[in-house]
Amino acid sequence: MAVMRLDKYLADAGIGTRSEIKAYIKKGLVKINDTIAKKPDIKVDSDLDHIFYRGENILLPDFEYYLLNKPAGYVSATKDNTAPTVLSLIDSRRRDLFPVGRLDKDTEGLLLITNDGELSHMLLSPKHHVNKTYYAVVEGTVTWKDIEVFKNGLEIGDDDLGTAMPAILSVLSIDAVKNLSYVEITIQEGKYHQVKRMFSAVNKQVVYLRRIAFGSLSLPDTLPLGKYRLLTDEELEQLYKACR
Repeated sequence: MAVMRLDKYLADAGIGTRSEIKAYIKKGLVKINDTIAKKPDIKVDSDLDHIFYRGENILLPDFEYYLLNKPAGYVSATKDNTAPTVLSLIDSRRRDLFPVGRLDKDTEGLLLITNDGELSHMLLSPKHHVNKTYYAVVEGTVTWKDIEVFKNGLEIGDDDLGTAMPAILSVLSIDAVKNLSYVEITIQEGKYHQVKRMFSAVNKQVVYLRRIAFGSLSLPDTLPLGKYRLLTDEELEQLYKACR
């Protein structure tokens, strides 16, 4: 791990805010090895130093990786003043976690939570062509013509969204009575409201959306809505391979 300020180390470990940690240091509650820390901006190295708070050795792994089954009603952000964020669902002391990409507030499904900026950049970069697969319920009958339009790419707006890259659209079933189509769609971008705007471009409305796969990750059937688990070493290895 890179050398960092003591207050950042403790904040990332979830001990408190920078101002709270400054107060803890003033009270003599923080030690570096056998020495009581005097200043919040002193540099520490987790490979060499042991940092203690109230006698507890505070360990800070380099990175954490969580697979969350996001429920509707949560915002894919680190902070928001209008709704709870997905980070409020993660029980971690770390303060540097963030969602990789975003799911709309009303969209459910697979969301990766981490503090690994390099992996996040690779997963979200269009040049790496990482697949994102969604299950959707759509008003209207999805036709073979729609499938071909999605396959060739289509205009999804007059703003900076421009043209959506080619996508794989498959029909799972159609309910003629309810006038609903149940589909799966795989894209390699993450533009604003992209799936919804793609269907809107063919005069159809998405009424339910859930992400079921992201790169090599698939949403486990056993993971309840609103719950999460740590990635396995194998899953993490496969994610990096998917980026390359």
